[in-house]
Amino acid sequence: MMREFVKPSLWLGIWIFGWLLCIVLSMITPPNIEIDISNGDKIGHFLAYGTLSAWAVMIFRQSRGWWISAFGLILLGIGLEFAQGYLTTNRMMDWRDALADIIGVCLGLCLCLVPMQNILLKLDRKIFQPK
Repeated sequence: MMREFVKPSLWLGIWIFGWLLCIVLSMITPPNIEIDISNGDKIGHFLAYGTLSAWAVMIFRQSRGWWISAFGLILLGIGLEFAQGYLTTNRMMDWRDALADIIGVCLGLCLCLVPMQNILLKLDRKIFQPK
């Protein structure tokens, strides 16, 4: 199901680490970042989920892997919003965060429409394939 990487476990491991980082950062006390942008955290949600979705397009060869990943990321985003609302006292549930997650996932999936989807495979071969 994965592309023909020289080091497939490396690229899959980075992606899994991204999922774990997303979960941890969503559940810990939010850092006090002075951003003078109204609802600026939505940009973070959008970028995080968009990156994870685009990474899935780059590591999985077929659309089945992309769609399963996208569905999983959407469930993660929605699930974490509920978890923030019901399991923490320092976070709150916000449907707009989940919407930013979903939009990020959808935009990340669009990477499958362009040749750039193979950039990670090319990088892998350039770095790890003996000459």
